[in-house]
Amino acid sequence: MAPPAPGTIKHEAMRIEDCDTRTGYTYEEYKQTADWLLANTDHRPAVAIVCGSGLGALGELLKDQVAFHYSDIPNFPHSTVPGHAGRLIFGNLNGKPCVCMQGRFHFYEGYPLWKVTFPIRVFRLIGVETVILTNAAGGLNQDFKVGDIMVILDHINMPGFAGHNPLSGPKEEQFGPRFPPMSDAYDKDLRKLALAVGQELGFAEKIREGVYCCLGGPNFETIAECRMLNSLGVDAVGMSTVPEVIVAGHCGLRVLGMSLVTNKAVMDYNSEATASQDEVLQAGKDSARFLEKLIALLVQRIEPNNNVS
Repeated sequence: MAPPAPGTIKHEAMRIEDCDTRTGYTYEEYKQTADWLLANTDHRPAVAIVCGSGLGALGELLKDQVAFHYSDIPNFPHSTVPGHAGRLIFGNLNGKPCVCMQGRFHFYEGYPLWKVTFPIRVFRLIGVETVILTNAAGGLNQDFKVGDIMVILDHINMPGFAGHNPLSGPKEEQFGPRFPPMSDAYDKDLRKLALAVGQELGFAEKIREGVYCCLGGPNFETIAECRMLNSLGVDAVGMSTVPEVIVAGHCGLRVLGMSLVTNKAVMDYNSEATASQDEVLQAGKDSARFLEKLIALLVQRIEPNNNVS
């Protein structure tokens, strides 16, 4: 019997089930993917940008593009979430070589976290020094408004509390230590630069700084959960980013994380409001231009040796 055709539901199920028999990628598999990418494009990016839900338009800013569908890249997972195009785009942004993921992978799709974070280590092997991670998030801080951008100061990793960590399993000596610190996960200079650029662009009232919490998803949070997270000091909540941050920090990449507040978290039992994916995607579309300008100028200010100006 012939195997299921790529892209079919049965094929996706088989591909995800295959993950259950493994505990991680080997260094050789990361290297195979990195070598394939380097052989198929002349771009040598120093900055990688990961686009969250509804934010894929960022990838279209790149000039002199060379794009690959995830399904064509050796070992690469596939994105199955609406609002994630599933393309890896190489190009230049304000004259700086970049690579952009139009769509990421999530724990709730059925992928183990070592597969969710696969691209980050590949980026390290192709020469990336800085990763800019964006996401769509629910605003818990009552001062936040839909359309605000939160520069991530720190995070709370709820799946990690349950033992789900992308660094679990065999240790790959080539990438980093067994017990990496996370107290400096979000680069201080990059955070300062993002806040300064936001003010320079006239967006001072829309750019914030705060704590992001990652939950497993895919359901949106209950009112009680939102109240609990708010009491813990969480400013925005979502279902991504933190596993990528952990792996990026582990292998020596500088990280800047930014959350687009796409909806206000419901914390009142008398409220008629509910969160929805359509709302998230629409908010992403409405605020894309602001985020595009912010990231374009940010990238221009990041030097290849990881200095910022």
